[in-house]
Amino acid sequence: MITGINTAIAWVLDQDAAKKFFTETLDLEVRADIEMGPGARWLALGASGQPDVQLAMLIPGPPALDPESGEQLKALLAKGVLTACTFTVADVAAVYTELSGRGVTFLRTPEPLPWGVSAIFTDGTGSTYEILQPTH
Repeated sequence: MITGINTAIAWVLDQDAAKKFFTETLDLEVRADIEMGPGARWLALGASGQPDVQLAMLIPGPPALDPESGEQLKALLAKGVLTACTFTVADVAAVYTELSGRGVTFLRTPEPLPWGVSAIFTDGTGSTYEILQPTH
């Protein structure tokens, strides 16, 4: 049966901008940056403490999606209405303060929820993300 998660996908409009934001601002590591043929690039990033999990930053369209679906997804990204994933942190308040100081735009400040303390930020390339201090 399933033993874990290896790769999650975040759709972005600009892979170079996403790479810069996630490596320089959020301190994620590049796991792979490979040209996969005309118009296709596999860009995968991850947290240093979690080497077996990666977040693939992909542009909607072929080969992953048909052209029509890719354009529909790009339109949603342009509106900024897609949530990509949740990053866990030990202290949401401290990470919120650090990332705000680095210029990250937060759509929701730290807020206690039944599953932990959460804040939502945008990457500037169309997706939003959560930082979560989970309650266990």
